[in-house]
Amino acid sequence: MLPELHKVLDLLEDGFGSLSVLVIGDVMIDRYIVGDVERISPEAPVPVLRQVREYSRPGGAANVAMNLAGLGLKATLAGFVADDVAGRELRSLLVGSGVDASGLVDCGLPTIAKTRVVSRTQQLMRIDVESRDEYSGTDCQALRDFATKAVSAVNAVIMSDYAKGALTDTLCHAVIDAARSRGIPVLVDPKTRDLTKYSGATTISPNLHELSLATGIPVHQTDALLQAGRDLLNSLQMDYLTVTMSEKGIRVLHADGKGEEIHSPARAREVFDVSGAGDTVIATLAAGLAGGLQVGTAVDLANVAAGIVVAKLGTVPVAAHEIVAELTVSGAIISGEKVLNRERAAARIAEWQESGETVVFTNGCFDLLHIGHVTLLEDCRRYGSKLVVAMNTDRSVSELKGPTRPIVGQNERTRVMAALGCVDMVVLFDEETPLELIRALKPNVLVKGGDYSVETVVGHEDVLAAGGRVEIVPTVEGFSTTNIVKKMTAGCAK
Repeated sequence: MLPELHKVLDLLEDGFGSLSVLVIGDVMIDRYIVGDVERISPEAPVPVLRQVREYSRPGGAANVAMNLAGLGLKATLAGFVADDVAGRELRSLLVGSGVDASGLVDCGLPTIAKTRVVSRTQQLMRIDVESRDEYSGTDCQALRDFATKAVSAVNAVIMSDYAKGALTDTLCHAVIDAARSRGIPVLVDPKTRDLTKYSGATTISPNLHELSLATGIPVHQTDALLQAGRDLLNSLQMDYLTVTMSEKGIRVLHADGKGEEIHSPARAREVFDVSGAGDTVIATLAAGLAGGLQVGTAVDLANVAAGIVVAKLGTVPVAAHEIVAELTVSGAIISGEKVLNRERAAARIAEWQESGETVVFTNGCFDLLHIGHVTLLEDCRRYGSKLVVAMNTDRSVSELKGPTRPIVGQNERTRVMAALGCVDMVVLFDEETPLELIRALKPNVLVKGGDYSVETVVGHEDVLAAGGRVEIVPTVEGFSTTNIVKKMTAGCAK
């Protein structure tokens, strides 16, 4: 169970929209040439790729910004690009995804581009375009001026260092000082041996190989390597170290005796491509800290996000709706957090549907939950991957069933319903029928039990018009709340 889950879901569904993060670092574009290999060239012992498609995505620090935008935050990106084909394409991709690219400084060096040649899920070759020259002093000054000024308007700062020259010692010190003076977190994803230029940051997030380069301890000596990481913290004046450990998850290290260490295990996933996973971790971690999550919760959230992106091919940012879908798998959240108001329910259902889930809707009073109800709900779940149950409020139950009903109040009814493993969401409605709720939630499948026909089910026109379907399931004979009440009252009369 993810700590602070209710707060996490609030942030993912709307809270991140009020937060801003500045990303500074090495900006690049990732290109992919994808096809099939069926033979070896007669000209040389090399595979022949029959190209099927070609596409481009923001990479490096730009991918970090894309992940932030995907989570719903306002991302401002600062770095170097050129006024060349790759640079113009990169700007277009960023702006089209909602990233503020005003911090990109036009420089005299070519835009960094990495082209990967891929057959199915196997990378055959990578072609890099980049200059070995340093950025000019004028360009570095322009980047530093923008970044230090931008710190005043954000909730967190990320430094994405791919060792391409954008993050100079002078820039790092200036930005860290500016951020620390405002009390906002600074997170660093390092690719350099010397970590002293990041002194004073909140945390750095190396993988085991990067930590090995910085400390000189071999990667296979895990315990000694992690201890060397702890020893670095005092000299670097950092709060903690966030070490990504591949299939072992993420470890948060503190200097000896200065804090409780956290280990977030990786979630089991089929891994297709780890490129960009580090960008997702640092972006999600920064988003969580900016949103006021505890460090452990933010790390767990980053772990969930990383598990999503490694199951994709190529540099692909995570999206908020994917994390929501991952966190709200039936039974993964406690019953009280399945009970939502209409607005939050509509937002979560939209996120489920964006992730490919099929949402089933049914409704009723569900007073005195019995075997007939449970059978109906289990039947409903067979028609999709998410089940939403709409329940009448106490007022509307009384109007439908009489002044002696409901027997069980709406607060208790919703909690009992939400405790069922087959139910993913519970929503109350106060109207005579659930028509307006159906129109707000837009389910894929509408299910009703009993002697209904498709044409008599409330909301069938809206669901069918949207491309959905309506299903009628039989009720369990002899079971109804009315019959149970009659038996109870008959027993009392005797």
